[in-house]
Amino acid sequence: MEILANQMRPKTLSEVFGQQHLIGENKVLSNLVQNKHIVSMILYGRPGTGKTSIANAIVHDLKKPYKFMNATINNKSDFDIAIEEAKMEGDMILIIDEIHRMNKDKQDLLLPYIESGLITLIGLTTSNPYHKINPAIRSRVQIFELHDLTVEDIKVGLKRATTKLPDCQIDEECLEFIATSASGDVRSAMNLLETAYYSTKDHHITLETLKNIQSKPVFFHDKNEDGHYDVLSAFQKSIRGSDVDASLHYLARLIEAGDLDSIYRRMSVIAYEDIGLANPSIGPKVMAAIEASELVGLPEARIPLGTIVTEMALSPKSNSAHLALDEALNDIHKGNTGNVPDHIKTNSQTYLYPHNYKNDYVRQEYLPKNLRGKKYYHPKDNKYENSLNKLWQERTGNK
Repeated sequence: MEILANQMRPKTLSEVFGQQHLIGENKVLSNLVQNKHIVSMILYGRPGTGKTSIANAIVHDLKKPYKFMNATINNKSDFDIAIEEAKMEGDMILIIDEIHRMNKDKQDLLLPYIESGLITLIGLTTSNPYHKINPAIRSRVQIFELHDLTVEDIKVGLKRATTKLPDCQIDEECLEFIATSASGDVRSAMNLLETAYYSTKDHHITLETLKNIQSKPVFFHDKNEDGHYDVLSAFQKSIRGSDVDASLHYLARLIEAGDLDSIYRRMSVIAYEDIGLANPSIGPKVMAAIEASELVGLPEARIPLGTIVTEMALSPKSNSAHLALDEALNDIHKGNTGNVPDHIKTNSQTYLYPHNYKNDYVRQEYLPKNLRGKKYYHPKDNKYENSLNKLWQERTGNK
């Protein structure tokens, strides 16, 4: 018997719930399908946000030949066959799951056919394509980010799903519990609903039934649907505010919910955004803690995580480096750039090599002419940045 999550997979874009920034009246994906002009694209987002469902809905709406493949499982000969099928059909939509894992041989094979339009690519990935996808592929596709589904989005799907379960009895409170416990993953929600339905004799789903199946405490989403982000925000702000007890409290909530990926991402940001040059060793320490956590898994992962979060909260703080870069980026966005000075261009004959001079320093201009004298970096008053400033003054003779 087909599982409920698969039964509920949308057949058309109009059946997709959530992702209102992409799907709906006058939204980009809906308009592309309506105009029968689909483009190569990458859909990325967390598991359960609807990447595969949207891809399937697109091909069913367009009624075009398509093939579903996996970048890891299918080998180069499978891709050769897909290309030959596309030639026979005249064109084809190729849906590739885990596209961030596609090796260079497969990419090189597909690129000319994507370029010619013989193959329209729909890539699916949980990884940020700006970091994980080869630039050659990336430059030939549109990238669409799928947002986490809200509690209300998931409840819409659950209500539809109950129509597939004969005599299913469930109230609003139970739907709220299932949607909340799913943490944005609609598959997880469907699976819990289906398990609860078949675990009762009369198909009457109660809160007690659900809690017996799903015993993990639910922290992410509240009735305002902001809980997930609120906990992550509180986690970062507690570390930034040097409140070690609050930092550990919110870490505990995130661990209890099992969302290690969010913890890893947020800690990596905090290390450089909030601690930065006040304690530059914290970045590598965070990565080491993440690697240790991945190695041992839960529940032992709490040990390296608790250790590093305690140090992060107690560490001195500085945001000077990333504020400096933001100011430089602001100049770029405003077009305030200028030409690279001739003496530091690739083939310059007048460049002064600092290592040939005392203290490995020689005075020369590096910024474009119209930006000379511009100061982006403004050090904070902490031990490490003060020591860097002192060394810089001694090396350059600037007092």
